[in-house]
Amino acid sequence: MTIYLIRHGRQSSKLCNVNAGLAEEGFLQAGMLGERLLNKHIDAVYSSDLIRAVQTAKEANRYWKVPHMIRPELREISFGDMEGMTDQDIAVTFREFKKEQARMERDLPYPGGECAADVIKRAMPVLKDIVKCGHQNVAVVTHGGVIRAVVAALLHMDPKDYRILGNSLENCSITELHFMEASETFLVERFNDYAHLEAYPKLLRAGWVEAEN
Repeated sequence: MTIYLIRHGRQSSKLCNVNAGLAEEGFLQAGMLGERLLNKHIDAVYSSDLIRAVQTAKEANRYWKVPHMIRPELREISFGDMEGMTDQDIAVTFREFKKEQARMERDLPYPGGECAADVIKRAMPVLKDIVKCGHQNVAVVTHGGVIRAVVAALLHMDPKDYRILGNSLENCSITELHFMEASETFLVERFNDYAHLEAYPKLLRAGWVEAEN
């Protein structure tokens, strides 16, 4: 079985983890994603319940035309007190927290929010449900923090090190997992693949934000 973990398309707000819909570029990214995976014969698509993930799944699903299931457990990591703030204000207000986070000495929860282990605890059961569904190819539209935390868990990394996995995952990038039924293990086949966007610099993260929290 193959599971394609997909980061949602570009959202319409730069504020930290607000429940905003997609920007025009986000719909373009989602459409390009849907077209790229068209020959992978997607059987079902799952998404978090945040608007940007739901809209990404629906736009890509115009190509696949398969059932769409919404799972709140696939929501982005909670940034707690940072949510709704600009990156610039976060850099000032949470300067000491960001310094400690960068050292990766422990799985540090965001002030008033979650840590990587919290995300793994709620997201991994969804993957386990998916592998029991009987499908061969499933797309899962979720969020950057979730993808990095889940992949860290599958690679048997300490949760505190999840931020090593990519400085910035591209919107509508693909991280591919293969589930081996005989051994009941996941293989990580590719990570943050955005080849379908590379010819369009304006659709890349570098043209949108300078930093990720």
